[in-house]
Amino acid sequence: MSQNQSPQLVEKKYLIPFILITSLFALWGFANDITNPMVAAFQTLMEISAAKASLIQFAFYGGYATMAIPAALFVQRFSYKKSILLGLGLYAVGAFLFIPAAEFQQFSFFCISLYILTFGLAFLETTANPYILSLGSKETSTRRLNLAQAFNPMGSLLGMFVASKLVLASLESDKRDALGNLIFPTLDEASKAVIRDHDLMIIRNPYVALGLIVLVVFVVIACVKMPQTQSHEKIHLGDSIGRLFKNKIYREGVVAQMFYVAAQIMCWTFIIQYAENIGLTKSTAQMYNIVAMGMFLCSRFISTFLMRFVNARRLLMFFGFGAMLATTGTILIEGMLGLYCLVAVSSFMSLMFPTIYGIALEKVNQDTTLGAAFLVMAIVGGALMPPIQGSIIDLQQVGFLPAVNFSFILPWICFLVVTIYGYRSERYFRLK
Repeated sequence: MSQNQSPQLVEKKYLIPFILITSLFALWGFANDITNPMVAAFQTLMEISAAKASLIQFAFYGGYATMAIPAALFVQRFSYKKSILLGLGLYAVGAFLFIPAAEFQQFSFFCISLYILTFGLAFLETTANPYILSLGSKETSTRRLNLAQAFNPMGSLLGMFVASKLVLASLESDKRDALGNLIFPTLDEASKAVIRDHDLMIIRNPYVALGLIVLVVFVVIACVKMPQTQSHEKIHLGDSIGRLFKNKIYREGVVAQMFYVAAQIMCWTFIIQYAENIGLTKSTAQMYNIVAMGMFLCSRFISTFLMRFVNARRLLMFFGFGAMLATTGTILIEGMLGLYCLVAVSSFMSLMFPTIYGIALEKVNQDTTLGAAFLVMAIVGGALMPPIQGSIIDLQQVGFLPAVNFSFILPWICFLVVTIYGYRSERYFRLK
């Protein structure tokens, strides 16, 4: 390669592995975003509070925190390919557990199923993100990860569409009277039991279909030779953690990632409660979530392009500030305009996860595998914050604002943390 020639984003020899691994980003995007609206569905169907229904997210994202470090140790001991195959296997098992969960009609069983499913997602994310970074030049690694991550919202869009058109729209428990009030809470127990049987089957079916698709992907990847790009030096846990902890940009990146994921999950989970508060049905509310994801997807490609001209750290700071402004509108403006502001937040979230990830790992070197694991563990923010937001929503009113509006103060704080990280990392590398 000549001195004037820029390194390729994806070299030809890595193209097939890149495409296959990128497909995994869509797979876990589907799981994330078919699950988010289930919080509202279970809240009505199981007649529980928003805070308790949010335990769906606690279980889903808690699985990441549980399995990220074991996944890192596994990939270091064996290989990226074996880690991916194990992740796909756990993913399928969790999806198929929805069959007995629907049969027993226990909310806790659904939570356990999602917990196991995300064991698989933890393996996939711990493996796929650093593998994408390794498939080519370090100069283009953050751009390459942003490109791969751009396919994540494609899976998310499909998950949202299935949730809206095949699940939420088919739920008998979401039928309303002429005044827009839910009918389900007014029914006798026998009628509720019939509806509960029907609706849990509706919720179960997409997960079973997903499990079958995951098995097909498992077979394809098992049959394809994947390039070996990671070293097999033994992880010395104490030494690695010590080096990572001393790395300021990495350390702050883990914190920023935790707050970002929390903001993302809150914005995409509670958009349904926000819309229901102004009189929309769950199915209609989910359509606004689909619009938000469409904006997220378009903005992901735009931001990847902009990184050719504006460095990733500065762009992260600008997008963080934009997210804060949009969230301010979500909090203070009632009605449809507030909902539009909430939808707009997704445009600014688009580059955050892969950019924080790339910045944090930029100077990690030999500790990349374990460093990636802690960044995946940071997804636990999506487990911790939604129940708190659900508790605020259960208050109904906070001062002069509906509680659902006020609850978005939590994502606003999260975006402030991300913006500060963008500023501090930009300043750090400029001074270096």
